[in-house]
Amino acid sequence: MSNKIFGLTLLFISFAGGWAWMDYRQALQAPVVKDNAVVIEIVKGDSMGRIAEKLAEQHLRVSSLWFKIITLQKQAAAKLKTGEYEFATGLTLPEIIDQIAEGKTRQHSITFPEGWSLADILAEMNNNPHIEHTIKDASPEALRAQLGISESKAEGLFFPDTYFFEKNMSDVSLLKRAYGKMQSVLQEEWPQRAANLPLNSPYEALILASIIEKETGAEDERALIAGVMVRRLQSGMPLQTDPTVIYGMGDNYHGNIAEQDLKAQTPYNTYLIKGLPPTPIAMPGREAIHAALHPDAGNSLYFVAKGNGTHVFSSTLQDHNHAVELFQKQKK
Repeated sequence: MSNKIFGLTLLFISFAGGWAWMDYRQALQAPVVKDNAVVIEIVKGDSMGRIAEKLAEQHLRVSSLWFKIITLQKQAAAKLKTGEYEFATGLTLPEIIDQIAEGKTRQHSITFPEGWSLADILAEMNNNPHIEHTIKDASPEALRAQLGISESKAEGLFFPDTYFFEKNMSDVSLLKRAYGKMQSVLQEEWPQRAANLPLNSPYEALILASIIEKETGAEDERALIAGVMVRRLQSGMPLQTDPTVIYGMGDNYHGNIAEQDLKAQTPYNTYLIKGLPPTPIAMPGREAIHAALHPDAGNSLYFVAKGNGTHVFSSTLQDHNHAVELFQKQKK
């Protein structure tokens, strides 16, 4: 009888060992993410067992035992990093462990388009649920202090682009990246500028570029607009550009500029002041910055919108007035 029990015990052990081996091979080789990608967040203090539980909570066939064993085999137990992870379909358990150990976290994105104001940027960040909001109610002075900005205003100092970030990155960190990129672009473009420009610094180039950005979205017009602005600056003519007037109006702008607005005394009313306004009025892209530093060498001093996103350029006031009359009549 004892021999029979012993034999059955050996058979059971053999069967259990074989089953365990097959289950282990399955854990090594079989995809555990099947139908859809899954997202989990690993926080400080999560053990290997808790990470396995979070995977199982997403309906993945993950054994806590095999997760621990494979992690230890990979010598990755001390390398598992916190963060939000997205696991694509087809991944095996060892590949999931590798992704966590390498810290390949899920990336979110936010886009700051060309021509946006600082207010637009802050509103976009405040509406993003993946960003840690630390400057939502900060004063302009406090914002500049946190970002290390020496200019009198932060307007226009952030490079328009799409930025990728991990969940819970702070708004300050994102703005520092955008500020740093704008500084890098200016440092690249400024030394390559055309000769004899009426611009004394990269910051003045940024101011001019912001006006160009707001005046036209047509790629082939940026240098033409820049040429008009540079010739006006050189000759002492006021820039007379509507986007600066609109910026100076602030919340009083409701879609139209009245005659009284053109007579209002603001630092940004380029119908009254000569030279550049004191700060940028928006975020210019690299193309607008390049145009500001490489203006067209023609002789036009005026331009008027045609109503289709492009402009008519004129070198005399007579031709300009004719173009204004022509296109104003078309609008009526």
